[in-house]
Amino acid sequence: MTFEELNLSRPLLNALSDLGYTTPTVIQEKVFSVVMSGKDVCGIAQTGTGKTFAYLLPCLRQFKFSKERFPQLLVVVPTRELVVQVVDAVKQLTPYMSVEVAGFYGGVNMNPQMDIAAGKLDVVVATPGRLVDIVLSGTLKLKAIKRVVIDEMDEMLNLGFRPQIQHILDLLPAKRQNLLFSATITEEVEQLIETHFNFPVTVEAAPVGTPLKNISQTGYHLPNFYTKVNLLELLLERDSSMTKVLIFVATKEMANELYEQLEAKYPEKAGVIHSNKEQNHRFNTVKRFKDGTYRFIIATDIIARGLDIAEVSHVINFDTPEVPENYLHRIGRTGRADKDGNSIIFIADRERDRQEKIEELMNYQIPITPLPEDLVISDVLTDDEKPEVKMKNFLIKLPSREEAGPAFHEKSAKNKKVNVKISHADKMKKKYGKPKTRGAKPKRKR
Repeated sequence: MTFEELNLSRPLLNALSDLGYTTPTVIQEKVFSVVMSGKDVCGIAQTGTGKTFAYLLPCLRQFKFSKERFPQLLVVVPTRELVVQVVDAVKQLTPYMSVEVAGFYGGVNMNPQMDIAAGKLDVVVATPGRLVDIVLSGTLKLKAIKRVVIDEMDEMLNLGFRPQIQHILDLLPAKRQNLLFSATITEEVEQLIETHFNFPVTVEAAPVGTPLKNISQTGYHLPNFYTKVNLLELLLERDSSMTKVLIFVATKEMANELYEQLEAKYPEKAGVIHSNKEQNHRFNTVKRFKDGTYRFIIATDIIARGLDIAEVSHVINFDTPEVPENYLHRIGRTGRADKDGNSIIFIADRERDRQEKIEELMNYQIPITPLPEDLVISDVLTDDEKPEVKMKNFLIKLPSREEAGPAFHEKSAKNKKVNVKISHADKMKKKYGKPKTRGAKPKRKR
């Protein structure tokens, strides 16, 4: 099927033609007719399957121009980066339509966003926390919303946005169409669907955990962090096809440490992004990566779902993720739009059990490649890798209460004094040996 065969309007078809898209992906084809029917939808799709266009195309197809300033379509996403990506996608699809779109996210001054929210808007894309803030301020009204899209629902719940999601859904008009997209359907996701959705139709692009067929996977078994660094440098040096490389790590500390190791060898070619970096830094890093200034960037899992970068040649899992689903989210950054991609995973000895869980989820065994003969195996360990030193606990036997005796001792004689008040007359008698008087007072004359 081609986009021409879908019931799309001419402005949308022209926009897709300008973008060079002719054939819809599986999720785009399956979701379109269900959304057009007006039913609630629960879409299960992995990262990189084209689900952003899957919900935008039918929503924009049904969009009707209104003179009211209040938005008709609301899209809720987990990260700032994803807000920017979806806003950009709306703009790409609507050059031949009169659609006003804006994105709202935290981490920046809210006042400029409130000024935008007070104007004419048709589509709003926002993170849950900032959306609640702007709505409660009274600037943005949700009374005209006809469709709400909750994208990456499982990730939003993982980030603790459940209260905000529930608040948003309670504020929306009762008569609306609900669209939910998630890579995995957890119990929490099911509870929200049961509470707020009306008999949703489930649309599944691929079974949960199915690796994308166009992504080549390979793994290396390595002993420690610094040996992983040596192998990464070796691969970057020898493989000229590694033109745009995303390197995923588990923590912000590991991201900073790896960046320091690589920046020295590849000056001005490396970038790093994680939640501690300022928003402008994150946007500029992604921009430099997209335009080819940076050959690779190092990122944490929280950024994994917010990056929509074309032609990522390789994704490298520098560590083996503890949550198996995160591996699929990471490798979904390459091989997008049905293009070929490459995934490499570094597996430390203590991460073998994580590898097994990932393979069990995918029902696929990751091919393991032998280490290069000239790879330097480091014997230097990070603090996290050093074995715990167990100290012997020498316990001193304390005497029992019976052996210790009473807790108090008898006071000495000088400490037995009792405070007694002595009169002035007694003090004088003791001093002079006889009572001492001051003399009788003279009688007053009348």
